Formats: sequence, structure tokens, C-alpha cells
Amino acid sequence: MKIDYPGLLREKLPSGNFRYRVRPKGDTKRRILIFCGPEHEEFQAQYLAARSGQQPEPVKKAHEYAVPRSIGWLVNLYFDYLGERVKAGTTSAKTLKKKRNLLTRLLADPDRVMEIPREKLIGMQDAMGATPAQADAFIEAVSVMYDWAVERKFVKENTAKGIKSVYAKGDGATPWKAADVRKFFETHKAGSKAHVAMSVLLWTGCRIEDLTVLGRKDEVVLDGIEALRWTPLKKGSSEVSLPLLPPLKEATRAPKVLGAPYVLGRGGQPFSSGDSASAMFKRWCKDAGLGHLSAHGVRKGLAEILAGLGCSQYEIMAILGHSEAKTSEVYTRRVERWKLALGAMERVNVSHGWS
Repeated sequence: MKIDYPGLLREKLPSGNFRYRVRPKGDTKRRILIFCGPEHEEFQAQYLAARSGQQPEPVKKAHEYAVPRSIGWLVNLYFDYLGERVKAGTTSAKTLKKKRNLLTRLLADPDRVMEIPREKLIGMQDAMGATPAQADAFIEAVSVMYDWAVERKFVKENTAKGIKSVYAKGDGATPWKAADVRKFFETHKAGSKAHVAMSVLLWTGCRIEDLTVLGRKDEVVLDGIEALRWTPLKKGSSEVSLPLLPPLKEATRAPKVLGAPYVLGRGGQPFSSGDSASAMFKRWCKDAGLGHLSAHGVRKGLAEILAGLGCSQYEIMAILGHSEAKTSEVYTRRVERWKLALGAMERVNVSHGWS
């Protein structure tokens, strides 16, 4: 719900940022600078002080409230650093969110010393045994933070460096098969959000986060052919250009409610994030009796189908927006191994007279 604050002025600066000033009640000529906007937790205190004619103090950052040189001080200073990088466009907001989720567990005892002993970190990793991938991600995040702190001489040593991984990586998401796609479409008919989502994933090979933004704005005509052209949101991705195939065009025009992106969430609004879109797609999979599958598996299945059809790694890279061949190798390895195994068995059969 939008709230109008009497006397609040929002002014755009040459830099593109905004500042907020407040006219005190009964004094239309005076303007008092406040140090945050309505979205900030300190806004009410800042606004009410200025509205009463008082100049509020600058808002302190979390690390300024922490015990100096404590882990609470270090972690929050690191968050501030990442926040500035997000503003500058050199770090994604998604990265900052992930770091916050992982490193906040260090703040259970914010007054402890900055350099957490190695054995203590291993103990924290062990305590996350039920989620080994998350445990490894936590140690990696701590190690990256400590590298940052060592460079700035906040700490002398990165005690997280070299801690062994506890997660045994598997093959990842289960690839979709043609029969799975048919079953999904049997449940989710043309015109439904689920049908549009599957069609976009299937005919573009995009990632789930791109599904939240891809839309009519990305449609172009290349060499007289209708196409889609976009740069995936994942950092380091190459631009992708693909034909706008008839099944995809028909699917995206079928819904009664259309928006900027092809795929809309609850209330006809765009999804707020790739995570929210992924959770909804998982629900659609369960509704179709395909609870073991996911959105990422569509992309993985497409890569394996392309490999099976004889597409080279570089052709797959062009379609899926990979910038390095080693990324496409992850998806093509299983198909290549199967072909090699078939070839080997054929040679064995011939040499031993079994066929």
C-alpha cells in the first residue's frame, strides 16, 4: 500500500540517485535533509524528526553498532561493501542475497573475535550435515570474505581456506524426455501459465531467471525471420539469438491475460525472482505427476537432445548461451559416453564374432 507523507520531497540528483527532504509542519520554506527513503527501517524516525523541525542524525550502518573488530563488525562491513558493488553494477543483488543467507549464521554470536578458528568453522560445517551442499557453500562464502579481509589487513589469516568439501556432487537435475513434456502438456493446456512457461523453456533453452523477463520486447526480425534475441541474466553469458518457432509464438499469444514478460505469476504480475518462478514451476510439475522434474531439467534435457542429434558443442553453446565449451560439456558428456560405449561394444562384437 502506497502512503503519502505530508511534506516529503523526493529529488533526483544528477548522478541518478535520489535524496529526501522534509518540510517541517507549519514552515513551508524550510527543507530538512533526511538520510533514507520510505523503504528503510529508520525512515519513520528520520521523517518524524524532520517534520517536527529537528535535523536527524545520519543513519548508522550495522557495522557501526557492532563491537569494533568483532565478527559482527566484519560481516556487516563486508555486506556494506557488497551493497556498494551492487549499486555500482559490479555485483548482482542475487549474489548479495545469497551471501547474506549464508554468512548471517556467523552473527549468532556477533561479539566473538573476527578470526574464527579453523576447527570452529569445521564444527559449523558439520552441524549442517543434513544439507551438505549448503554446508560447503557456507565455508566457501566465509573463505571469500576472509580473503577480502586479509587483503585489507583486517585479519591475518583465512582460516576457512582448504577446508574439505563434504558434498558429493551428483548429476544434478533430471533431464526431461519427450514423453515427460507430452504428459506436462496433457495437464496444462494452451493458454495456461504453465503451458506458456514450458513452451518458453522448451523452445528457447533459457534459464529459469530469464523466464521471468523474456517477452515481446525481445522479439526481432533477423534476415527476414522472426526471432528472439536477448542476453541471459547469468553473469558472463553471451547474447542468444533464436528463431521464434510457431509453437512458441502460438503458446505466448494464447493466454487471456498478457504482460511484459511472456510468463506471469499470481494476479497477472511478473515473478519477483527466478526462485519464485522455480517454485511455481515445481508445483506445476507435481500437478502433472512429474514431481521428480524441475525447470532446470528442461534445459538439461534440451542440451542432451541436441547432442544426441549430432549438434557440436559450439552449436549447443550458441543455442543455450554458454560462453565456454566446458559448460556445454557438462550436458553432452552422457550422450558422448553412450555413443562411445556403443562403438566399443560393436567393435568387440565384430572382433569376437558375436554378431
